[in-house]
Amino acid sequence: MGIAWQEPDDEAQQGVYAAFAAQHGGGRTELHVEVDSIGRTGDRRSDFDEVYGDWSELRERTSSWASAPERLDSDVVRALSLAEKDPGALALEENHDLAVALMSADGAGLTALAELADGLRREVVGDVVTYVVNRNINFTNVCYTGCRFCAFAQRRTDVDAFTLDLDEVRNRVREAARVGATEICMQGGIHPDLPGTAYFDLARAVKEAVPDIHLHAFSPMEVVNGASKSGLSIRDWLQTAREAGLDSIPGTAAEILDDEVRWILTKGKLPTEAWIEVVTTAHELGIPSTSTMMYGHVDHPGHWVAHLRLLRQTQMRTGGFTEFVPLPFIHTNAPVYLAGVARPGPTPRDNLAVHAMARVMLHGAIDHIQCSWVKLGDEGCRAMLSGGADDLGGTLMEETISRMAGSENGSAKTVNDLRSLAESLGRTPLQRTTLYGRLTDSAESLPTNSLLGLDVAGVRTL
Repeated sequence: MGIAWQEPDDEAQQGVYAAFAAQHGGGRTELHVEVDSIGRTGDRRSDFDEVYGDWSELRERTSSWASAPERLDSDVVRALSLAEKDPGALALEENHDLAVALMSADGAGLTALAELADGLRREVVGDVVTYVVNRNINFTNVCYTGCRFCAFAQRRTDVDAFTLDLDEVRNRVREAARVGATEICMQGGIHPDLPGTAYFDLARAVKEAVPDIHLHAFSPMEVVNGASKSGLSIRDWLQTAREAGLDSIPGTAAEILDDEVRWILTKGKLPTEAWIEVVTTAHELGIPSTSTMMYGHVDHPGHWVAHLRLLRQTQMRTGGFTEFVPLPFIHTNAPVYLAGVARPGPTPRDNLAVHAMARVMLHGAIDHIQCSWVKLGDEGCRAMLSGGADDLGGTLMEETISRMAGSENGSAKTVNDLRSLAESLGRTPLQRTTLYGRLTDSAESLPTNSLLGLDVAGVRTL
């Protein structure tokens, strides 16, 4: 028996998304709180090999990627010297080997890199640490794409499968606004039965509930899916989504922008060229996006450097990226890890190197580097904020994707939580908008637990 908000709505509803969701509610638990384990006897589903393909072939293909080549200290010294003079020069193709050397640095070299990145951060944004008061809404987790890194996707008949109806989406948006949210971040699985126009219904529902809230929604994978199903070009689909209420898009589904790696992770479902087409088209239409990189699986420092280079090149053409968000791979429940193909996520060294090198290589192009408290935890974020990062992301209020992958860092933060994290480093916390406009800080106007429970503004515990 599903919980109340996941049950089908008996009343006739308007719009293609509403009609579908009314028949496909489902789900036995609140997934951002706990994962339903009743009846589960192992760490993988029965169709593990059928869905994801030949694991032995993938292990053989990635065996040569296990470690980056060792670099001489002189390479690191040269790279640091170049970065001190012209940080963005490390993003030039002719300096690829030097950038890889610095990305691979450890010990004193890594410390020097982090100090350089922290200095650049101070130069660009000062000593503030920004955050956004937002709510994350995953409208469905039904997906048959078969991405090998994903533990979020469920089949239609799985006990954890859910699809929210439009009334529930509206309710969650209103709840978020009542406790001060300025942004709704909304993404979902690629449900095979949802039409490409369903995304427009979702966007309209958000704006019907709270017209002024910023809608940050629909990954490039969702955009391609929506355009394909609706028979529209990427440009026309994005324009229609914008007219329905879309304000910006998340630059997720980037993973690693290398098609060989993408084949291992996603079976090539969204090639690098397609990801770039979506974000550049969005930028041309005046729809900004974030940029991301998921790292620490079958990739290596050379991939990270090339990924950052491509993001910088794109930004120099369009200027549409608002921030860069490094996303450490959560391995625990990921099929590609369970099959022995991927390593168990990035090391602390990897995390610091990626955040610091992002600050260096994107200097003068993308000003804001975010650390993900969901994936890194508080201590991890403190380290990243001391090595180039300047943003803590959002309050989220609910989060399902990382939780189902195995993250143990929670699914919500209060404003005071985020402020305290920034202040523990002697930095000044500052609330921002999605597009990094600065707002009057809300910490004194919002109750301490206003983002978490029933006792404030009628918002139920999630």
